[in-house]
Amino acid sequence: MESYQIADLFEAIADAVPDNVAIVCDGQRVTYAELDRRATRLANFFRSRGLGKGDHIGTYMYNSIEYVTTMIAAFKISAVPININYRYVDDELAYLFGNADLRAVVHHREFAERIARVRDRCAGLDLFLYVEDGSGAPVEPIGAVDFEAAVREGAETRDFTGRSNDDLFIIYTGGTTGMPKGVMWPHRAAYFACFGAGDPIGADIDDLDQLVAKAVQGGAGLAMMIAAPLIHGAAQLATFISLIAGNRIVYQKRFDADDIVRLIDEEKIISISLVGDAMARPIADALERKAATSKIDCSSVFVIGSAGAIFSEPVKDKLKRYLPNCMMLDNYGSTETGFQGRGGGDHKSFGQGLTFAMNDRTTVLGDDLRPVEPGSGVYGKVALRGHVPVGYYGDPVKSAETFVEIDGERYSITGDIATVREDGTIVIFGRGSVCINSGGEKVFIEEVENALKSHEGVYDAVVVGVDDTNWGQRVVALVSTEPGRKLDEAELREHCRSKIAGYKVPKEIYTVEQVFRGPNGKADYKMSQKLATELSAAR
Repeated sequence: MESYQIADLFEAIADAVPDNVAIVCDGQRVTYAELDRRATRLANFFRSRGLGKGDHIGTYMYNSIEYVTTMIAAFKISAVPININYRYVDDELAYLFGNADLRAVVHHREFAERIARVRDRCAGLDLFLYVEDGSGAPVEPIGAVDFEAAVREGAETRDFTGRSNDDLFIIYTGGTTGMPKGVMWPHRAAYFACFGAGDPIGADIDDLDQLVAKAVQGGAGLAMMIAAPLIHGAAQLATFISLIAGNRIVYQKRFDADDIVRLIDEEKIISISLVGDAMARPIADALERKAATSKIDCSSVFVIGSAGAIFSEPVKDKLKRYLPNCMMLDNYGSTETGFQGRGGGDHKSFGQGLTFAMNDRTTVLGDDLRPVEPGSGVYGKVALRGHVPVGYYGDPVKSAETFVEIDGERYSITGDIATVREDGTIVIFGRGSVCINSGGEKVFIEEVENALKSHEGVYDAVVVGVDDTNWGQRVVALVSTEPGRKLDEAELREHCRSKIAGYKVPKEIYTVEQVFRGPNGKADYKMSQKLATELSAAR
């Protein structure tokens, strides 16, 4: 294709399927033609206020049609939308505003006061647009413009120039440690590595006419539920996979499992994109409640895919009870790599890692930065070559550590520790940055968490390492229980001992009302470690 620029791709699809519904969110619906028209007007408003190529526009919102409209509008003028976590407190918000060099922020009205408290710490940030949410938060102190007024003010002419395949799509990722980092994807690389090249389950589409024909042929009847929040990369990537296919995307402003079950029935959703048990388990529970009290038709669901966390076997089993025709896919990848592969088989083989069939651009590199020999049993780090980001925004040191050139080819090296089986499948043991070193033994937290969650009384679990004078670190778990269940710590340890080696079994297990997770469903290990350390000290 001549252009892989995201706005070019979206406009081609919008012109081809103008009457297809593009987005459904909290009772609102917008077609591709309407979405394109509103994004064009907003882009022209941005341009009238001096924004253009390379400028950064913050998206500080819950899931909404306005969120996606803002992203497309930014891409239309070769600007860069920047995702902002709505859970950030003042210092975190000020850090991200400054680190990302924001020129403008589009926000739900309720966040206006928070913005007002930090705006003076952010040089160059002088344009704010608020999306009305009924909160009544004062917008006058930051001079925010009503989003709808901005759309009305912008011209409807689509006369944008200067777009490039090298325009940037930046996704800020918090990872498991450290401050958030902005991963810089050129649009062309994002198309192939993150958007499935127009066909995530088939061959790459490298012809615009073919991409458009595919959308015309199949897009109108396919409804995709994206359950994760757009403030995180998984939801943004799933969004553009769906948009360039002409599909209908269904969001909620905030995650609600009972409402998802209703939407499955009403919208005839065929696929659900979410993040692990933290979202899958409440949906399974909601299906169970609905099945007991009313008739629902969820037969349309063909696949549920998880990115960023795997499904536990108990949750898989419960979902399959109510969605017997549904495939459940553990997808592997990261903000720094895009999609790399899918899990194979179940996760009942505790302590033996998680097996993934990867694409042909994924490998495991040893300490010498050479591919690990299949079947050798040597550990290394997962790496992706080919279509990779150009680096982290404003962080050349971290960029040099993660994005490495080897024999003239660029690699993105993740923190996941893995080995390669003789058949070429890759076995993941966990993220090295959160691996627990207890008495010289490596303990990968995922396998301990999976062992805990395999107990019928455990609803959720997070495992961390707490400093120990004898062992360096000791394994400590925070668990929440199924409603009405009371669990004995010794019983849980014995259960784990039947699944994993003794040195991996948590030395202490604390029952909490709810474990710490972000809105994307991923565990918050920093908060969990803080609480585990406090509970351990008190004991």
